[in-house]
Amino acid sequence: MTAFVLFPLLLPPAQAAPQDPTEVVRTTSNQVINRLTSEKKQLQADPGRLYNLVENLVAPHFDFVSMSRWVLGRNTWDSATEKQRQEFIEQFKTLLIRTYAKALLQYSDEPIKYYPAQANPGAKMVMVKTEVEQSGGAGSIPIQYRMHLENGQWKVVDVVVDSTSLIITFRGEYNSLVNRIGLDALIKRIAEKNKHLVSTDKDQESKEGT
Repeated sequence: MTAFVLFPLLLPPAQAAPQDPTEVVRTTSNQVINRLTSEKKQLQADPGRLYNLVENLVAPHFDFVSMSRWVLGRNTWDSATEKQRQEFIEQFKTLLIRTYAKALLQYSDEPIKYYPAQANPGAKMVMVKTEVEQSGGAGSIPIQYRMHLENGQWKVVDVVVDSTSLIITFRGEYNSLVNRIGLDALIKRIAEKNKHLVSTDKDQESKEGT
């Protein structure tokens, strides 16, 4: 089980009053799990189809701009050119989508518990807590989704798995690399990793087809 397996995946259209964020996570996660179950063989056989599924259902409902800004940190973000910012956002988004897509196939019907969102009334930032029961009596994994209200929709800006924040983890790794090799080199390194993920999937698909 990884941080990406249980992202809330498909938010409803904008409404006059935003839907309760916990219900968003519960209802739409179930929709995507059902889709995964019904198409698992096709998705396993075709990485492109899997990427498209995640791109279409997940990407529109994450705030990749805010995530990228927080991952890079204020100093790096403020000093970056607009071109560097857009390139980083695109490569970081692609990395999350492709990593999530690979992890999605690991899900195997583990029960999920949902809890009310933790926030003050009227807050534009909430934390939705869930627990995923592991098979074999191994206990549960706490997963929290940090979401903020953006244009009438709750969008994911961080995921905390067993007290480990996705944003803080990437920020620590990338800040160290920016200090050593610079932002342009970091963007290039992420792009190369994205290409490697695709080539690995193609190799796996070729082996399964023989």
